[in-house]
Amino acid sequence: MFNLSQYLPITDPTLVFFVVLLIILFAPIIMGKLRIPHIIGMVLAGVLLGQYGLNILVRDNSFELFGKVGLYYIMFLAALEMDFEGVKKRGRDFVTFGLLTFAVPFAMTYFMGTSLLGYAPIAALTLGCIMASNTLIAYPIVSRYGLQRKPSVTLSVGSTMIALFLALVVMAAVSSAHNGSGGIVFWAWFVAKIVLVCTLLTLLIPRLTRWFLRRYSDAVMQFIFVMSILFMSAALTDAVGLEGIFGAFLSGLILNRYIPHLSAL
Repeated sequence: MFNLSQYLPITDPTLVFFVVLLIILFAPIIMGKLRIPHIIGMVLAGVLLGQYGLNILVRDNSFELFGKVGLYYIMFLAALEMDFEGVKKRGRDFVTFGLLTFAVPFAMTYFMGTSLLGYAPIAALTLGCIMASNTLIAYPIVSRYGLQRKPSVTLSVGSTMIALFLALVVMAAVSSAHNGSGGIVFWAWFVAKIVLVCTLLTLLIPRLTRWFLRRYSDAVMQFIFVMSILFMSAALTDAVGLEGIFGAFLSGLILNRYIPHLSAL
């Protein structure tokens, strides 16, 4: 008797890529007919075909790579398309909303974790960090409709980065407390590394960008250069203990003034 399960999950790279392309092709078509955002179809397809669904595809290094690259690119694009004038005018709202975006879900999750679920404080703090952090997974929908420079979008992008940064700082504190490595030296070195990398990127990227864009006008080479800056920044911030998305976001902010909003690049 034919047993389909012996051929699953698919491991052949060609077939894996074929199935992924089918998802990318048909998920937007089906979701469009249902008037549902395309990204929802992608997520549902991933759940359905993953190891906890039909077990057709398995999460391996290739999926982790593409997922990380895609997330970096979304954060970079969000920073690149931010309206700095709007940020300057509404700086107080920007910071307040970001702090509330982190504090409200974090406090509620910690309270419910300790009082209702009986979790230990460290476990509740970890769960609170998970609930308080978020990413801009829906940003492509906003970009598709040309709403990137709306004040509400700028506010949401900034608050996302503030919430994510605070969540990672709390996670670093929880991890150091659990491992017994916390202390003044740990936090001084942690802050020093962040400041050093941010300063290095802020000074280095503008000089490299001006030099390269003046010398090379080919659009493909310029795109590759910008992508190299993106992943260099992500690698550096990841190396100092922050997530790579901070480097991607920071590089987008720095390049914001050098890449016109309507340019081909």
